[in-house]
Amino acid sequence: MCGIVGYIGPKQAQPILINGLKRLEYRGYDSSGIAMLAENGLMVAKSAGKINRLEETLGNAIYDCNQGIAHTRWATHGEPTQLNAHPHTDAEGKIALVHNGIIENYRTLKEFLIRNNFDIKTDTDTEILVHLIRYHCKGNLTEAVRAALNQVEGTYGIAVISVNHPGEIVAARMGSPLVIGNGEHENLVASDVAAMLEHTNKVVYLDDGEVATITAENFDITTIQNIKITPKIQEVSWTLDEIEKGGYDHFMLKEIHEQPTTLRNGIRGRLNWEEGIPILGGLNLQYDELRDIKRIIVTACGTSWHAALISKYFIEELARVPVVVEYASEFRYHAPIFDKNNILLVISQSGETADTLAAMQETKKHGVTVLGLVNVVGSTIARETDGGVYLHAGPEIGVASTKAFTSQVMVTSLFGTLLARMRNLSVLQGQEIIDNMIKIPSQVEQILKGSDQIREIATEYYKANNFLYLGRGINFPVALEGALKLKEISYIHAEGYPAAEMKHGPIALIDENMPVVVIALKDAVYDKVMSNIAEVRARKGRVIAIATEGDTEIAGRVNHVIYVPKTYRLLTPLLSVIPLQLLAYHIAVMRGCSVDQPRNLAKSVTVE
Repeated sequence: MCGIVGYIGPKQAQPILINGLKRLEYRGYDSSGIAMLAENGLMVAKSAGKINRLEETLGNAIYDCNQGIAHTRWATHGEPTQLNAHPHTDAEGKIALVHNGIIENYRTLKEFLIRNNFDIKTDTDTEILVHLIRYHCKGNLTEAVRAALNQVEGTYGIAVISVNHPGEIVAARMGSPLVIGNGEHENLVASDVAAMLEHTNKVVYLDDGEVATITAENFDITTIQNIKITPKIQEVSWTLDEIEKGGYDHFMLKEIHEQPTTLRNGIRGRLNWEEGIPILGGLNLQYDELRDIKRIIVTACGTSWHAALISKYFIEELARVPVVVEYASEFRYHAPIFDKNNILLVISQSGETADTLAAMQETKKHGVTVLGLVNVVGSTIARETDGGVYLHAGPEIGVASTKAFTSQVMVTSLFGTLLARMRNLSVLQGQEIIDNMIKIPSQVEQILKGSDQIREIATEYYKANNFLYLGRGINFPVALEGALKLKEISYIHAEGYPAAEMKHGPIALIDENMPVVVIALKDAVYDKVMSNIAEVRARKGRVIAIATEGDTEIAGRVNHVIYVPKTYRLLTPLLSVIPLQLLAYHIAVMRGCSVDQPRNLAKSVTVE
């Protein structure tokens, strides 16, 4: 959600801030704004809509300002209007603030401010915060921010500038990511490193409850209680090229085609073929501790939840360890039960998903070991878990996750294989799985070569209003993921179901206008799935089948077949999902949808 960029240094701030906002467009937003400190006071410009609307508001003028803050807002409190857009200013127009998160006690604070003669003009919770800082400001901006935040309940990532405090930006974080970029004679602050990679790859991740005072030459970090913090500067391994489209029409298409590389990155250095065992040192667990695990709880949201479901099938079958998969958004609200030798595995591309973080923090209160599976190095989940594994998928800009999903599936498969080798899986069986894992990236490349065929299929169905996706066993979550991709980026209503459940309701929807996508791979339930296909065809439904290469039987029973190579059965989701990603992409393009920035969605959901 929402994006923050701040700059202070010798350069013109305006182009740096605007370009930084453009780097954050993928996060999802519906208004934007900028505030810069000029010689005659604050220059503030805001606009509803996309960043190009803000640029139109600014016109051709380049303001002579060397520090400023900017923001893309995803509306929570108040509609996405120019008035409600950030930055917000105090009544005198001397303090400007941008904010990610939600101030939960803003109504109480609003009443307090009104009693103290503050005039509230917007519908946002953020405006309350800037007035509260003004109330406390007695000459030191950092102290005023600290005093205001001590009254706040909720989540925030903020950046503040003031006419009375030139040469500094004050930033603070609680539950919403914020990172400082350390350059030469310049510093930046942003909600995502993508906004600053053009200027520096040296960063400091703020932790919850920390306040930073940033100048062009240095920065000081303290807690809200004014305890000094020694910052740890890290280097970001991502390059600027990785957050560019690289000749592709959309980031999503680029990221779909990056999957052979990202899957190779996910297994590189992690496979011991001689012993048939993955090497995952980042778990920080000894082999005997892995053997003692009695139950695994996996929690995630959205696409990551589908990866979690796949991990359940994989781990339970191979390692014979019970796995419970929970929506992170529901996790804290049903009194979860923890037993001895349980572990919690949290899965999140960004490592900042608010619901997943909350589930993790709740679990840690019970003394349960928490492992993280994330993509973003230095993210909150990466820092706060007891151990974990990085995906090494690189930056994912498209809101609809593709390469992060397959990397999650691959890494959870590594974890499942490791657990199984600790129990009942032989060396030979482990070697068989590893052999198949090594082949997966090349097999994905083979599937991607069929993109034109999938585009042709899309031309027949892009006007449909509803889709049904069916799968069985470990490919049922793939059906869920395929349906999610379609609805996310094409706005077509789509549902994923276990194929046998079709008879328990959804079959009533099937007619000649209902395309049905069926994952029908050659496995133990193949004949059952073929029966399900026959039921669809008997009701004039049109079937697109994902089938195993060499299966000639299925061609005469469906309308379209997309073949994928044969692999180890529990690894098939890594292949069967690729055609579904491409189908969703081509349909969305044909419908004229905003593929990388679908309406109402945000890449990183940092509020509950």
